[in-house]
Amino acid sequence: MSRPSSAGPSASKPCGKQQQHTPSPAAAPAAAAVATISAAGAGSSAVSAAAAVISSPGGGEGSGGPVSPQHHELTSLFECPVCFDYVLPPILQCQAGHLVCNQCRQKLSCCPTCRGSLTPSIRNLAMEKVASAVLFPCKYATTGCSLTLHHTEKPEHEDICEYRPYSCPCPGASCKWQGSLEAVMSHLMHAHKSITTLQGEDIVFLATDINLPGAVDWVMMQSCFGHHFMLVLEKQEKYEGHQQFFAIVLLIGTRKQAENFAYRLELNGNRRRLTWEATPRSIHDGVAAAIMNCDCLVFDTAIAHLFADNGNLGINVTISTCCP
Repeated sequence: MSRPSSAGPSASKPCGKQQQHTPSPAAAPAAAAVATISAAGAGSSAVSAAAAVISSPGGGEGSGGPVSPQHHELTSLFECPVCFDYVLPPILQCQAGHLVCNQCRQKLSCCPTCRGSLTPSIRNLAMEKVASAVLFPCKYATTGCSLTLHHTEKPEHEDICEYRPYSCPCPGASCKWQGSLEAVMSHLMHAHKSITTLQGEDIVFLATDINLPGAVDWVMMQSCFGHHFMLVLEKQEKYEGHQQFFAIVLLIGTRKQAENFAYRLELNGNRRRLTWEATPRSIHDGVAAAIMNCDCLVFDTAIAHLFADNGNLGINVTISTCCP
C-alpha cells in the first residue's frame, strides 16, 4: 500500500601517485630544460626539450597512469602563486617574467611575486607552447581523480568530475553548502529539517497548494534499496505567462550508482493517467540540468488541474532496481 506524504511549498527557493626512479643520464638535458623555461622568453629549443619530458611512459591523453618526477616538475612551473591552480593559455606575465592565472590577474594590481606592474599585458608564447604539449592533473586530484588532461579539456572534465565536491541538492540557490557525498544526508537532516523522508519503494508524494503564484518547490526524500532518493516538483515560468511543472527523482549517490535504478512517476485521477519512467539522475547533475533539457516529467497548469484535488497534487513514485 502506498503511503501519502505532503510536501509543503516554499515561495522562496529553500532548501597519481608519483613513480620514483633513478634518472638516467639521458634525462639530464630534459631536467635542465625545465629550469630554462622558468625564465622569461624561453627559446624554442628549450620548449622542444621540455616537451620531450612528457613523451616518457605514463603520459597520454586522459591518462590515469603514474606521473614521472620530471613531468611533475614541469607542470609545477605553471602553478599560480595566488590560487595554486595552473596558469593556462592565454598565458600572461609581468615585466619580470612571473606568471599568474587569468582569474587571479583580474583581481590584482601588481605581480604577487615581485610586486612589479602587471601592465602592459605581455604574452609568454614559449610557455603557451609548452602548455599545449603538457598533460595537467585534474584540479580534484587531491580527492581521488587520477586523470591528466590537455589544458583545453580540463575545464569541461572538471565541471563533471566525479571527485568534485557535492553541492546541496535542494533546488534553488539559497544554500551554498558543499561537501563530500558521505556528508550530504547529514547536511540535509540538520540544515533542511522540514524535508520529509518516507521508507519504501512505492510511495505517494503529495504536493500541497499547487496554485500558489510564482516559482515554488516541493521536496521530499524516499529511502529504499539501501539508498536515499530526492523527489522534486518544481513550478516555474519558463515562458512568459506559461507556468510549467517539472518532476524528477535524484539519487543521493554517484552517476554510476544511479544507473542501477529506475523510477516511475504517475499521475492518476478522473479516469486519466500520466506516466514518466527514467533513470534517476545523480545529485552531481542537479535539478537545473534536468529541467533545462526537459529530462523529467513536464506538464502545465491545465494538466495539473486535471489530476489535482482541492489544490493538492498526488504523484505516485516507484523506485526499482535494474537487471544486470
